[in-house]
Amino acid sequence: MADSGSEDIAVIGNTDLTPSESENNLKNTMVEKGTSLLKRMEISVAEAEKRTGKNAVNMQETYTVYLIETRPVDAASEGTNPVPDSLWRRYSEFELLRNYLLVAYPFVVVPPLPEKRAEFVWHKLTADNMDPDFVERRRVGLENFLLRVASHPVLSNDKIFYSFLTEENGWKETVFETGFQAKADSRLKALNATFRVKNPDKRFAEMKHYGDELQAVISQLLRVRARAADRLYGVYKVHGNYGRVFSEWSAIEKEMGDGLQSAGHHMDAYAASVDDILEEEEHYADQLKEYLFYADAVRAVCRKHELTQFELEMAAQDLTSKKQQREELATGTVRTFSLKGMTSKLFGQETPEQREAKLKMLETQIEEGEELVKERNAECDEYVKSAWVDIERFKEQKDHDLKEALISYAIMQISMCKKGIQVWNNAKECFSKM
Repeated sequence: MADSGSEDIAVIGNTDLTPSESENNLKNTMVEKGTSLLKRMEISVAEAEKRTGKNAVNMQETYTVYLIETRPVDAASEGTNPVPDSLWRRYSEFELLRNYLLVAYPFVVVPPLPEKRAEFVWHKLTADNMDPDFVERRRVGLENFLLRVASHPVLSNDKIFYSFLTEENGWKETVFETGFQAKADSRLKALNATFRVKNPDKRFAEMKHYGDELQAVISQLLRVRARAADRLYGVYKVHGNYGRVFSEWSAIEKEMGDGLQSAGHHMDAYAASVDDILEEEEHYADQLKEYLFYADAVRAVCRKHELTQFELEMAAQDLTSKKQQREELATGTVRTFSLKGMTSKLFGQETPEQREAKLKMLETQIEEGEELVKERNAECDEYVKSAWVDIERFKEQKDHDLKEALISYAIMQISMCKKGIQVWNNAKECFSKM
């Protein structure tokens, strides 16, 4: 792969996956730079290509790869037009990148990938993930994912993301060396935290609920759209029947024949246009699907907060328990039933030396516990600040994008209706000339 101009693009970021250090370094750099990667680099997924090869278990498989092209923005502004750097990536590599970003930046609403297999499609449209039309829409979705990440004030400056765009070989090894998989929170652990947090943050609880509702509403909207597309397809194809009937009728009419045949041609053209129209509709549906998947990214940020809060509460609870043990040991009184207290009654009290040793050990544990609670508090506070900043950024982006998508969809529907009216006006003109 060519390296022309790549040295001009400053890349910063921390790949050790320590949230607080990575977060602070990136924030400080953003203050200095004030720009995202997208302002320094042009990024596109130029094309898709079907390939055949052997998978991990040595079996033949067919898969799709996508060509990523990049070039420095400075080159365009200076009037030069160098050949862009380029490399091929599989969808699974995009998945690996996103999984890494989810672990490395848990406080960020990480942009989603386009669907791997088509969902919520009208029944005449294939759901085959190797279908050329679907692959093209997925190419557009993957480009959109890269542009989302490249324009994000934090994600865009990650070194792993930069190497994904510019280094064809060795990229996967670099990702796995970060150890991000071992640091990923298990689903069971997150679920446990959800049910056991005693003092949940109301804002995050409401945002998590909003994510559930947003996903439910968009899912229903996509189902309705698919049903409407089915009916629309039927209406258009019925016009093809009009065309056939008018053409057959024109063959037996002398005076009316030309007018009937012309009207039939208008009907046939109208019927044939439905495939392109509904394919274009799928692009608007993909914009809605992006926010269907964004909803899960929002919930992931909220779940991580629950886990952070739960770990803080567990540390505080353990510290309280240790202090109570110290008090009981120092005074010789047991406030609550415990196996230790029962054992003391059955087998006698501890010697002063034993009690002194235990007190020293408890004092050490309490000091460590106090430091841990302090750290957990700082982590939780920092997470709340960082996550809420990104949630507010996401909400602003969402409002803008969905507004634009729905307006465009409405304009398209109006255009389709006007086209139908025009077809019947044309038919009317044909009938008038008979």
